[in-house]
Amino acid sequence: MKSFWIVTRGHEALLERRDVPEPAPRRGEVVVRVHASALNRGELFVGGAVHGGPEKLGGSECSGVIHALGEGVSGWKAGDRVMGRARGAWAPYALMEAAQVLPMPARLTWEQAAAIPSSFLTSYEALVRLGRIEKGEWMLVLGASSGVGVGAIQIAQVLGAHSIGTSGSEQKLEKLKSMGLNVGICTRSPDFSGKVRAASGGNGANIALNLVGASVFPEILRSLAYQGRVAIVGYVDRKFSAEIDLNAVHVNRYAIFGVSNAKLPADQKALTTRAFERDILPALADGRITPLVDRVFEFDELPAAKRHMEADAMVGKIVVRVAA
Repeated sequence: MKSFWIVTRGHEALLERRDVPEPAPRRGEVVVRVHASALNRGELFVGGAVHGGPEKLGGSECSGVIHALGEGVSGWKAGDRVMGRARGAWAPYALMEAAQVLPMPARLTWEQAAAIPSSFLTSYEALVRLGRIEKGEWMLVLGASSGVGVGAIQIAQVLGAHSIGTSGSEQKLEKLKSMGLNVGICTRSPDFSGKVRAASGGNGANIALNLVGASVFPEILRSLAYQGRVAIVGYVDRKFSAEIDLNAVHVNRYAIFGVSNAKLPADQKALTTRAFERDILPALADGRITPLVDRVFEFDELPAAKRHMEADAMVGKIVVRVAA
């Protein structure tokens, strides 16, 4: 079967087409006939812990139909419409761990469903499992137009929290406001703390998701409320080192944590998946929230989809249609 591989050469992640055999499920796995997949910046990022080696079959999430089940898998059957984190989803068939399979809401298209797993599960883990966000709290998202940023805005909406997002584009912020963002701050500079405090009644953000990187980290700390939390999710600026005001962290009881799947054990991934199914999937199923798809590319257009992502022009997820 045809596939797209991510190959690192120098400081660049390139896409290569290769023919590979159809995967066979091992114990606890299922094979999914892929209808749609999506792009994730971390998967193509060179220089951090998230790329996954010098070469790999691309595609870390998808929607599709269960094609085959491995030994020990129960609760699913061939033909079930599903979505989830996957291995090798830039191909007609991909592998999923059965514990990470999610039922696909009937109201969604294949493309919308493919936009959910990676971004929404990352946002959920940052906000709920690790960030302990509560109803009425204020969330700050740096780089709000990304897939994780949009997922965070929608999850906060479901949970009754307020959202503040930054972007360098007023047009992007207006689109995000139309789908639930409470306050937009147009900036690409570390100059937003005053506006965050003003928007939150002077208290600051209770939790912040840093999708930008080290260049905004000191300003994030200046934006936090007492006992504020910071989730480190991405590095669009490719900067990894920042000054930390230890006294501010100490006195205000700030919590700083990372959100990465690079070393996360399978049982922890499964816990996040099942908790997400309980807390957020019903809102996707009944229409309270709908994944935001920026643009859909055909499978052969994956290199163009990668260029579109690198141009940073998207709002939401870039999706690839694998099966017609």
